Parts: sequence; structure tokens; C-alpha cells
Amino acid sequence: MTRSKSPLVVVAVLILVVLAGAGYLLAGKGGGSHPKAAASATAAATAGTSTGRSAAPKPSAPKSSPPSGTWVPADPALADVCRTKLPSQAQDTLGLIARGGPYPYNRDGIVFENRESRLPRKSDGYYHEYTVVTPGSDDRGTRRVVTGNAGEQYWSADHYATFQEIDPRC
Repeated sequence: MTRSKSPLVVVAVLILVVLAGAGYLLAGKGGGSHPKAAASATAAATAGTSTGRSAAPKPSAPKSSPPSGTWVPADPALADVCRTKLPSQAQDTLGLIARGGPYPYNRDGIVFENRESRLPRKSDGYYHEYTVVTPGSDDRGTRRVVTGNAGEQYWSADHYATFQEIDPRC
């Protein structure tokens, strides 16, 4: 390669790197793609910069905390569904979960890996899945309840393609 072409190669490589980085961020894979992550990063960045002056409230600070005992969704961006609106078989499964079993299928209670990240990201082993009996199905069917270690519960009628957080208040 000659010296005159060398700067062109460097510029081309830099352009590719910038485009790849922009594509990564636009695809939602970057650190600032999630509003909660961005708010947390902003709060963390400004937490140690006190100047002795009265500062404006941080954007991530809640305006007020909910009353004690109030249900707060694990992810407000995720649709929710009233527990009483679920099929009776899902309510039966939720009862079995509350009692700790016994479960009708040997796969009930196994770790749900959340590979597609349709639920809020948590550490490995955080979520567990349970079968919701589907009348007339020869196998486990497509309906599931997934629980989180903090007590949250999610409903999927389509084998994890979509989720709704179960609102226990209704």
C-alpha cells in the first residue's frame, strides 16, 4: 500500500467504527437505550457533585413514594393484567405457586432464562416458570406464569412471545 492511500484507509476505518457504534446504540443494545438506565446513570453521575448549593431535584428522583402496601409494577413499560381477568387455570397455577406445589408438570419451577429480555433484566436464576394447563392440549401448551424472586408475577399466553405483569390488587 502506498503512503497516499494510507490516510484514506484510516478514515474509512474510523467511519465504520462510528457507524457500528451508532447502530449498536440505535438497536437498543447500548447502555443509554433504556430510560430507567439513563435516569440511573444521570443520578449516579450527579450524586457526588455537591457544591454546597441547593440543587434542583434529580430527574430520577420520584415525586412521591407510593403508600405502604401499594402495588408498583416491576416495569411500567410492560402491560399489566388483573389477576381476576386471567383464565381459571392461571389462577389455579398462581394458587399452587403460593402453596409451593405440588405441580402437575416436572418442568414447573425451573429457571426461566429470559433469553429474549422481554422481562426486566435480572441476574441468572431470578425468574422461574410454571405451566398453566391448557384444556384439550396433549402437552404443556403455550400458557405460562413466570415469577421473580422479589414476588412479581408475569403471564404469557403465547409461550413467552409476550408478557403481562399480573396485578394482584384486582
